[in-house]
Amino acid sequence: MSLKAGIVGLPNVGKSTLFNAITKKHILAANYPFATIEPNVGVVTVPDKRIDFLNELYHPKSLVSASFEFTDIAGLVKGASKGEGLGNKFLSHIREVDAIVNVVRCFESEGITHVEGKIDPVRDIEIIKTELILADLEIIDNRITKLGKKMDMTTDKKEKLEAGALRHAKSLLESDTPLRLGDLNEDELEALKSYNLITLKPVIYVANVSDDDAINGDNQYSKEVKEYAGKEHSGVIVMSCEMESQLSDYTDEEKDAFLKEIGINASGLDKLIFETYNLLGLRTYFTAGEKEVKAWTFRDGMTAPKCAGIIHTDFEKGFIRAEVMSFDDLVKYGTELKVKEAGKMRLEGKEYLMQDGDICYFRFNV
Repeated sequence: MSLKAGIVGLPNVGKSTLFNAITKKHILAANYPFATIEPNVGVVTVPDKRIDFLNELYHPKSLVSASFEFTDIAGLVKGASKGEGLGNKFLSHIREVDAIVNVVRCFESEGITHVEGKIDPVRDIEIIKTELILADLEIIDNRITKLGKKMDMTTDKKEKLEAGALRHAKSLLESDTPLRLGDLNEDELEALKSYNLITLKPVIYVANVSDDDAINGDNQYSKEVKEYAGKEHSGVIVMSCEMESQLSDYTDEEKDAFLKEIGINASGLDKLIFETYNLLGLRTYFTAGEKEVKAWTFRDGMTAPKCAGIIHTDFEKGFIRAEVMSFDDLVKYGTELKVKEAGKMRLEGKEYLMQDGDICYFRFNV
């Protein structure tokens, strides 16, 4: 599955520094607005010790971890919805992602200017929220104008549902409510799906603090971000993007040793990856053998045929059944043969809901 998270925020908050850490590439990260003009896309692997176990057991020729994309998007400024800064170009890139990672500056620095003059994380969040709301409102207003009298006159059930959804979304946005926090029902959400509205996308906040605060805990600014995010039930990761960028140059062993020395059990980057993965309701199943061990990403609630289709559409079209064992059973019994002997290898049909950690062999015929 092709899944994307977009890294957004005001200029000079640490977005590109975070992106450096994610991709282990050193793109332009400069102390002026719009250092990142074209979106930069990097593929990040999801840390998962299970795939290490499978690698040791099968010794495959190929090993592929679960992954998804992070996109670094140019800094937003007040008035972007009206064309200020990079304007609509910025907003169009956000529409292409599945989730938004909003980096918020929570550190003081005389050497790095703030586009709004002083540090105020809640104000910064509100600026971005307002611009995204205005961008969505423009799309909805344009659609309402285009439909005109048809919105009231139509007798088509689908068109009536769309008209009602547009009016409901417009009222939410005009009351300064992002659509993800509104009371849109499932039918309305389906009717609005094709518009790819930004404020429907889930959000994680990254409170970018100094190295010392990342080690010692929250500062006043990050506490404000947590309080704000708590009101809308969004996740918050407190980290030093600068430290994460430096850690990206370390080997895994060096990074683990450093984190242990400073008393941190997981890097901020790993926490962000897990939080984003969970935010999107993503899970992992595996295919395993001597040729390849591979982790496959699927959405919670997907059936076995749909998951098979992630590998190849023919697998879904010709799906017969799936031979499934759980990762925990494989660890418990040690080998596939012993899993089978214990009666823990299962044959599952078209209605089976795939579980995180399933190890599968799909049987199909096209």
